[in-house]
Amino acid sequence: MGSEWKAISAAEFCASVRDGTHDSPKQVAEGHYLITSRHITGNSVELENAYKISVEDFKAINKRSKVDRWDVLITMIGTVGEPCLVKNEPGFAIKNIGLFKSKGELEGKWLYYYLLSPAAQHLIRTYSRGSTQQYIPLGALREFPVMVPSDRREMEAIAQILGSLDDKIELNRKMNETLEAMAQAIFKSWFVDFDPVRAKAEGRNPGLPKEIAELFPDSFEDSELGQIPKGWEIKTIGEAVQCVGGSTPSTKNPEFWNGGTNPFVTPKDMSSLSSPVLLETTRHISDAGVEKISSGRLPTGTVLLSSRAPIGYLAITEVPVSINQGIIAMICDKELPNYYVLYWTEANMDTIKSNAGGTTFAEISKSNFRPIQVIVPHKYVLEAYVQQVEPLYQQLVLNLQESNSIASLRDILLPQLISGELRVPNAEEIFKNATI
Repeated sequence: MGSEWKAISAAEFCASVRDGTHDSPKQVAEGHYLITSRHITGNSVELENAYKISVEDFKAINKRSKVDRWDVLITMIGTVGEPCLVKNEPGFAIKNIGLFKSKGELEGKWLYYYLLSPAAQHLIRTYSRGSTQQYIPLGALREFPVMVPSDRREMEAIAQILGSLDDKIELNRKMNETLEAMAQAIFKSWFVDFDPVRAKAEGRNPGLPKEIAELFPDSFEDSELGQIPKGWEIKTIGEAVQCVGGSTPSTKNPEFWNGGTNPFVTPKDMSSLSSPVLLETTRHISDAGVEKISSGRLPTGTVLLSSRAPIGYLAITEVPVSINQGIIAMICDKELPNYYVLYWTEANMDTIKSNAGGTTFAEISKSNFRPIQVIVPHKYVLEAYVQQVEPLYQQLVLNLQESNSIASLRDILLPQLISGELRVPNAEEIFKNATI
């Protein structure tokens, strides 16, 4: 399959090109979301920090710039040029966001993948304006050239290949959400609600295999944290795990950075994680750089907590890492396993944040974190918990690794397919071999 390729303007390729409202509607407690360029991250819409507007304002904005399924959004201010394909019916309005109104599903997918390509991203930078803050004018979006094959069947085949790779990544993401929810549910049942102990205390069947149920006590006792299962202990997190911090080697000294191969973690690396697993980092430091950090190189399996800007990102490391000053690391080489520590930290985030200080931004220091109390169950219960959760976590890691490999393949194929350099039959063979 092969055809001639041509460049047409986005205004011609799309039904229309718009940019949402320029006004600032009043924020309300209940209503519809209003998003701006900062709410598009990782090629998806993040509604967590968006504010809500009234139904009346929502309708008024949508008269001019209604977002529908298979439309393509693009950031116009700040981090310019990040596209997002709207795959589901949206419930939000837009402000100062480029809106490519799609003529259909295929056109939406094609434009989205085209905008992801290095060639399109380079063009976007040349179309951008501004010195202190980058922006791209609406007129430039309308004139933006889109490369398309003359044969629609070729466009369909390319979109199908790239879409299949993205679908597999999305399937893995949903599977991981389920796996993590299962692990969280076990932790909450055993160590927050104490369901097995309550059942035994009330003469009920705990609903667990006999060999696991027998590990739990059948009564409670008073403690500093209220009633806890009999025989379990209260310790500080600083006693139960080794809590350490990090620092940043001088960026002015190339000896610490040039040619570095040691993963170096900052809260930014943790902010984009879809699951609490750290496989890789953006930056790396040299062995000399590692030596400048008091905590050195942390072992695989360490639990990381971002301690500022903001407090609360969590991950277990799958590679040895060094950390900067915005992270507290919990090395789980004492009583508590890392799977327990991960979900304990998540469950106690309100307590952790309440112990934070800082004037410019909240920060939890190691000295304020270490005294926080934690329940330490009997070691046999913890061993049984690890046996239950570890297979879930290992499958989650495998899914992430597979998704990373698929994403790398997609990023290799995308520019070659979108430019016509790689023909569909060859790409289909590569796709088949990679996904068997």
